[in-house]
Amino acid sequence: MTLTLRALLGASVAAGLSTAALAETITIATVNNGDMIRMQGLTSEFTAANPGITVEWVTLEENVLRQKVTTDIATKGGQFDIMTIGTYEVPIWGKQGWLVSLNDLPAEYDIDDLLPAIRGGLTVDGNLYAAPFYGESSMVMYRTDLMEKAGLTMPEAPTWADIKAAAAAMTDKENEVYGICLRGKAGWGENMAFLTAMSNSYGARWFDMDWKPQFDGAAWKATLTDYLDMMNNYGPPGASNNGFNENLALFQQGKCGMWIDATVAASFVTGADSTVADKVGFALAPDNGLGRRSNWLWAWSLAIPAGTQKEASAKKFVEWATSKAYLELVASKEGWANVPPGTRTSLYENPEYAKIPFAKMTLDSINSADPTNPAVDPVPYVGVQFVAIPEFQGLATAVGQQFSAALAGTTTLEDALKNAQDLATREMTKAGYIK
Repeated sequence: MTLTLRALLGASVAAGLSTAALAETITIATVNNGDMIRMQGLTSEFTAANPGITVEWVTLEENVLRQKVTTDIATKGGQFDIMTIGTYEVPIWGKQGWLVSLNDLPAEYDIDDLLPAIRGGLTVDGNLYAAPFYGESSMVMYRTDLMEKAGLTMPEAPTWADIKAAAAAMTDKENEVYGICLRGKAGWGENMAFLTAMSNSYGARWFDMDWKPQFDGAAWKATLTDYLDMMNNYGPPGASNNGFNENLALFQQGKCGMWIDATVAASFVTGADSTVADKVGFALAPDNGLGRRSNWLWAWSLAIPAGTQKEASAKKFVEWATSKAYLELVASKEGWANVPPGTRTSLYENPEYAKIPFAKMTLDSINSADPTNPAVDPVPYVGVQFVAIPEFQGLATAVGQQFSAALAGTTTLEDALKNAQDLATREMTKAGYIK
């Protein structure tokens, strides 16, 4: 071997060792839903373009994810370099200085293309603290064939009376078809996300302007009464254990006449895994004629905890996964219907995406949600299906357990509401909101 060849080989080995030394692994905590699983499947596209970075995934059920990332960031545990968090956490954690600002993402990322409603919920004092992977509201997904069989037509903007009538007409328990599927699993982001949004349309609110809980009022009683009536008479058995994923599976299997849930589910109920894909219609979340619909506003977003030692690599991944180019990548591999929705204006201006049957309904639902003015009466908080205060996570989970128990039949509606009122009063007094 010549000296020159030896030198070249030596330089090559040294370069390889240098690259290996510079390589680092970023750990990402995420939720186990379809869009996130798809992102994991495309990770090789990112690592091919960024050979110095490897990616490790920690994929968790929604309630568990929230517990893990909250504990990790509050204790500065450093377990994760990127966290999948929601519109609830971002303003609270951003104010605490727990998140890295993303204002310095490159110009081609085009922050101004983010939908204003979604971007606003992820911005604190002018700083974007999380990049939205997908945005959502909620809407009615229903079986067009069952509606036709029942001789009914779903209005584009239904009332709760319309929903109750349709649920009754579509229920066929002998054939395991249930008129309505709604979240029953306890959790502030599970049953309480749905019930809080529903309660807004009934004129209810979590707190009055003096932060006094309102579960002892007529509006919350009406909300829970109608919810339990619908679920007990027209819902599937074991509904107190059902969250987003369980109801999605039921709908895909043809066992739900209607499902009121996240707009992001639209691509799954019309996708290859759905046995009723060609029989699905969409409508706005219902109202009660009081000026508020029962639709929420949410974004699952990627955020970087302050203090990570891998901020530069983490930012590269966040930029990639929430970019226009990522949307085009998904479209090229799986079609426009499977692109993560609800984040960018340019997506809804795309004529190919406009052909998707649920595109306009999703955008209309997102745009009609107002987190700064969510209830019929004034409230001292921000948030449609949540209250943006640190105490809400634990409090709403405890309240959710009471309402889930009422659905399961292990407590009464009256006791569930009384216990919710007592829990909330005790927590808000202890936290100093009630003087």
